[in-house]
Amino acid sequence: MLSTLLNIAGVLVGLLVLLFLIVHLSARPATRGSTTGSRAPGWASDAGQPHPDPWAPLSTTSTQIRTVR
Repeated sequence: MLSTLLNIAGVLVGLLVLLFLIVHLSARPATRGSTTGSRAPGWASDAGQPHPDPWAPLSTTSTQIRTVR
């Protein structure tokens, strides 16, 4: 009976350690230092074009390639 309880406790402790490891590794990295100034723009703002409207009708004069889903 004691060995069964020890086995169950060991499995539970192992699962908790595994859960802690998963949460620790999936956490976002902390920002390093405080930098003042403007933040670098992301890739979406670098494109220079607005996001295409998925409900807009297709134009025959458009140069944009639309993804067919």
